Amino acid sequence: MQEPGILIDDRKVNVKQYGEGSTEVVLLHGWGQNIQMMDFIGQGLKDVHVTILDFPGFGESEEPTSSMNVSGYAFWLYSLLQLLNIENPVLIGHSFGGRVAIKYAAHFPVEKVVLLATPCIRHRHKPNMKERLYKVVKKTPFGEIVRKKVGSPDYNNATPIMRETLVKVVNEDLLEDAKNISAPTLIFAGSNDTAVSIEDAYTQAEAMQDAAVIEQQGTHYAYLENINQTVAIINEFLTPTYIKRR
Repeated sequence: MQEPGILIDDRKVNVKQYGEGSTEVVLLHGWGQNIQMMDFIGQGLKDVHVTILDFPGFGESEEPTSSMNVSGYAFWLYSLLQLLNIENPVLIGHSFGGRVAIKYAAHFPVEKVVLLATPCIRHRHKPNMKERLYKVVKKTPFGEIVRKKVGSPDYNNATPIMRETLVKVVNEDLLEDAKNISAPTLIFAGSNDTAVSIEDAYTQAEAMQDAAVIEQQGTHYAYLENINQTVAIINEFLTPTYIKRR
């Protein structure tokens, strides 16, 4: 069922809901994605009520009027779930959506959390020559030219507001937030994920109160590359009789 007319801060929000069950599952997509990318999981879940959404600035949801950070998205999500009368949800997030899930679960009640290829630990690095060059010339007439050469596809394809948002998002370390999550958590990690290493996944799990790592063969999209396995594990995780294996 497509929910019409949902507005937060006078901005349109695109939401899709389906399924029957007392467990509320909320699916959160990654950067540059939309509802469809998480629907592959939602369609395979059993005996739950599924809510999938487009974050502000993605899919069919309107762009925010100013840039947002991870906290901004988490509190925005809380406002949306209040409108939908959803309490104590199971949050399932991929990458950027997982970041929002971490921040949300650190501040609001959740039943369980599933993190798919989610960056949590910020690794600082020295800017390379191209990055230093862009910092110098970005406000000159040559700034746009250099940006297209040195910026990531996500950065280059974004609007100015969403570029600012991306910078805020990727520069935030969420490990302290993760430590505050008491809900049972599964962390899916791809063997060939160049954005989130297996080592980082285990570091995050060790820091959390009740977390386990699921290793999968694949890239940053290992959850999709192993969709049947992913859905089967999540369905087991959502059962009341689930016992953590670590």
